[in-house]
Amino acid sequence: MSTTQTDTRVVSPLLRIAPTGMYARRARMLVERSVLVSRKMWLIILSGFFEPLFYLLAFQVGFGKLVETVQGPGGQTMSYVAFVAPALLASSAMNGAVYDSTFNIFFKMRYQRLYEGVLATPLGPLDIAMGEISWALVRGVLYAVAFFAVVSGMGLVTSPWALLMVPVAILIAFAFAAIGMAATTWIRSTTDFGLIQLVLIPMFLFSTTFFPLSVFPGAVQVIIQIFPLYHGVELMRGLATGVLDPSMLGHLAYLVVLAVVGMLVAARRLRVLLLR
Repeated sequence: MSTTQTDTRVVSPLLRIAPTGMYARRARMLVERSVLVSRKMWLIILSGFFEPLFYLLAFQVGFGKLVETVQGPGGQTMSYVAFVAPALLASSAMNGAVYDSTFNIFFKMRYQRLYEGVLATPLGPLDIAMGEISWALVRGVLYAVAFFAVVSGMGLVTSPWALLMVPVAILIAFAFAAIGMAATTWIRSTTDFGLIQLVLIPMFLFSTTFFPLSVFPGAVQVIIQIFPLYHGVELMRGLATGVLDPSMLGHLAYLVVLAVVGMLVAARRLRVLLLR
C-alpha cells in the first residue's frame, strides 16, 4: 500500500469527526428519515400528549377541588390547577424528548444497526447526535405546543410573558433529549431502562411539580434544585404568572449547559462505540 493511500485512510475518519460547518444540513437528513418512519406510528407519538392532559383534568375536577389555592411565584396566591399546569407543560416537553432519545435510540443502535450504515455515508458521529437529538426535540416540542394550547384555552395562563413558555419548552426538550441520548450510549440491555424510570419518576413527582419548594425539608430542597426538571418548572411557572426575577437566568443557564454537555458527550460516546 502506498503512503498516499495510507494517509487517505487515516485522514478520512478524522475529517468526518472534525467540524466541517455542514452539521445542520447533514443532521436534517436523519430528521427527515424519522419523519417518514413516524408517519406509520403517529398514534404512538400522539399518545404521549395525553398523559399530562389527564393529570391536568384530574386536578381540575378532582384534587383541585380539595386544594383550591396555593402560594405561587413571588408569594402570590393562585389556584392549584394554575400552579400545576406550567409544571405539566415542562414535564410534557421532557417526556416527549426523553422517550424518543432513549428507547428509540437504543433500538436503532443495538438492533437495527442503523448508525453503522449511516457511518458508511459522509455523516459522522456528531451528525448522528445532532440529527437524533433534533428529532427528539421536535417530538417534545409538539407535545408542549399542544399542551400549551389546551392550558391557554382553559384560562390557566394570565400573563403575556406566557408566550415565552413555548421557547422554554424547546430548551427543556433539547436539554433532556441531549442528556437522554448520552445516557443511552451506556445502556447494554432493555432491563437497564428501569434505571431511567428510577430517575424520571422521582424527578417528575418532586421537581415542585405538585408542591412548592418550601414544603420540603431543607436537605431535600437542595436535592430538588439539582433536578433539571425543577429549573424548567420554575421558568414555566414564572412566565405563566408574569413573576420574573433574576434567578430565571440561572435556570436558563443550567438548561443550556446541560444541553451542550449532553450533545457533546453523546457525540463522543457514539464515536467510541461506532468507530472503534
